[in-house]
Amino acid sequence: MNFLRNFGIAIDALLANKLRSGLTMLGIVIGVASVVALLSIGNGVQQSINSQITSIGTNLVTVVPGQVRIAAGPPTNQGIRAPTQTRPLTDADANAIRERVPNLLGVAPELTSNNVTVAFQREKILITARGVTVDYNRVRNLEIAQGRWFDAAEDERASRVAILGSDAADALFGGLNPIGQTIRISNAPFTVIGVTVPVGAGFAGNPDTSVFVPLQTAYRTISNARTATGARRVSVIYISALSSDDIPRVEREVTQVMRQQHAIREGEEDDFTVLTQQQFLSLAGSITGILTLFLGSIAGISLLVGGIGIMNIMLVSVTERTMEIGLRKAVGAKKRTILMQFLVETVTLSLIGGTFGILLGVGAALLVGATGIIATTITLESIVLAVSFSLAVGLFFGIYPANRAANLQPIEAVRYE
Repeated sequence: MNFLRNFGIAIDALLANKLRSGLTMLGIVIGVASVVALLSIGNGVQQSINSQITSIGTNLVTVVPGQVRIAAGPPTNQGIRAPTQTRPLTDADANAIRERVPNLLGVAPELTSNNVTVAFQREKILITARGVTVDYNRVRNLEIAQGRWFDAAEDERASRVAILGSDAADALFGGLNPIGQTIRISNAPFTVIGVTVPVGAGFAGNPDTSVFVPLQTAYRTISNARTATGARRVSVIYISALSSDDIPRVEREVTQVMRQQHAIREGEEDDFTVLTQQQFLSLAGSITGILTLFLGSIAGISLLVGGIGIMNIMLVSVTERTMEIGLRKAVGAKKRTILMQFLVETVTLSLIGGTFGILLGVGAALLVGATGIIATTITLESIVLAVSFSLAVGLFFGIYPANRAANLQPIEAVRYE
């Protein structure tokens, strides 16, 4: 018999036991739907993180204290490794980079203070205060939704002006216009001159839940952080190259300047790390890849359970149709024909279940994405993977029942009651 004939027999056999066939397919439907939905969520999260990183520009170079090793691979090969001696970054380091590294779009040191109290009238919130320079919004690609950014003169005079992140502005002012209002940061009065455009959280924190003040102002009112030698500390230094092609040169020259600043001799390890956006993307891809693999593995277990259900039902089907198998072999049906008949029946069961599973999985992914809580991205690869996996499950778990049916002896099968 050809494939179409076997397919017709498979459909007749499935329709003869509709409820049993439907319940058997349900395991495949749930498994395939889980694969499509969970992989879509994983892919969506990955793209969301990548877009957040690239939104601040591909020409960004970041200097952080200590040694941070970022590379694709297992989690044990990533993360922060503390050197034997860690020296903090200072505003003098930022000035040295600005003076000695040519052709830069900007250098923006940042002094970060977490859990700072910001108040307006009776409203009080705890947010991150960031002391930054006039170039910070340009280097970090921060846009102003209302008002303006502070200028160089305000930074030099340590003016008490502040720019609020969008979420911080909403929490303090609700629907009121914050521009020109007076807020208190660590009990010091500041005038709000701007509100940033929402950007969301990223590797460098969440600007939306932050308040930005001039760096010199931050030293006087929020955190007069100094090193043992009296130098003013900064938490991180952001550097913007003219283009992404300049990144290798800027990374190399910044490293040289920092080693000179920290008096690191040849052969000694750095007490700082220069990071690029590509390294952040590599780390994000590694983390989200592991997440997607984990989600896919969970969904794969559902398919495995569904495959066991198929094998169980097909074994029952072989037992019920022993007489039919015996008659077919008695009139000349070959072992290969019987084997193919039951394999096609199993694969048909898997493919029909897989089709409904794809529809259910796509619907679930779209529903989750519509909520706005988690981004989802449905890819052709995830659908092909789900279909291939369901087909493989059908073949794998259908071989044993089909082989058992093909090996039945005609006389014993005909005499079976």
